[in-house]
Amino acid sequence: MYDRDVDVGLAAWLITIVLILALLAVDLVLAAVRPHAVGFKEAVAWSVFYIAVAIAFGLVVYAQHGGEFGTQYFAGYLVEKSLSVDNLFVFVIIMTTFAVPAEHQHKVLTFGIILALVMRAIFIAVGAALLNLFTFMFLVFGALLIITAIQLFRHRDQDPDVGDNVMIRATRRFLPITEGYEGGKLVTRLDGRRAVTPLFVVLIAIGSTDLLFALDSIPAVFGVTEEPYLVFTANAFALLGLRALYFLVSGLLDRLVYLSTGLALILAFIGVKLVLHWAHKDISDSVPEVSTNVSLIVIGVVLTVTTVASLVKVRRDPTARAHAGSLRASSDEPANRQAPS
Repeated sequence: MYDRDVDVGLAAWLITIVLILALLAVDLVLAAVRPHAVGFKEAVAWSVFYIAVAIAFGLVVYAQHGGEFGTQYFAGYLVEKSLSVDNLFVFVIIMTTFAVPAEHQHKVLTFGIILALVMRAIFIAVGAALLNLFTFMFLVFGALLIITAIQLFRHRDQDPDVGDNVMIRATRRFLPITEGYEGGKLVTRLDGRRAVTPLFVVLIAIGSTDLLFALDSIPAVFGVTEEPYLVFTANAFALLGLRALYFLVSGLLDRLVYLSTGLALILAFIGVKLVLHWAHKDISDSVPEVSTNVSLIVIGVVLTVTTVASLVKVRRDPTARAHAGSLRASSDEPANRQAPS
């Protein structure tokens, strides 16, 4: 299924990391120097920019390492980009639940993306080490994705309960929290002692939620490439464009009513692919494998059909609303969530 002959040296890693840190630094500076509500035109410009950067990087991979690894990168990027849209659903829920002012959402998303990159880098390192040491981890990852897909499909019409997050409960229990957002600060003073602001709690919510997303997205991208460098860069460039994508489509997410179904199908497909890869390596080389090109086509077709079917559904039934999907049943009936204005 994979060819591990790609040669990525220390210099390439350093250049890539410096590029990613530079892009994050620009976001942080903009958020700190000029807090503002991001408009549609600005969101479009940044979205186009980040997609262009991701495509340019893929072309560099093609040029330096050949078409196979270039295809693996683009397949991984497409997987992560599609899964990141589900992240956006949860971000909208968190922003709405905590009533985050529009001028501070830029900062929240940028810090959230940094937390996500750090956690996913750790997961990628651990995942790559496990796959190198134990081939049965392909079976474990595959089974994990299939189980996740089944749960996501079963609870596709629900949203995750942000208030039930154990990290948020712990934060509220052990740390004093101010009533207001205190000008976008994370920590301030309340009655002479240090206290965190609701913005800090929002970051905890986003970071801990993304930890759960990483449990799905990292095995999923390892389903299209085993090369840690490609896994990391596919994740990084998909996440870098997440902030701009949030402001661009947050008001349109409710229309993607079949997104959770489509993501469940993609996760199940990649899970089966990983199981077949394990069987091919450990049981018999006569067991068929799914090529990267086929994976790219299947993922693209599922996303296209999901999007078109969602728009048709909403046009026929304007009351239909999308949900992020949940991995466990809610104790209450899910209420329709209104898109933020």
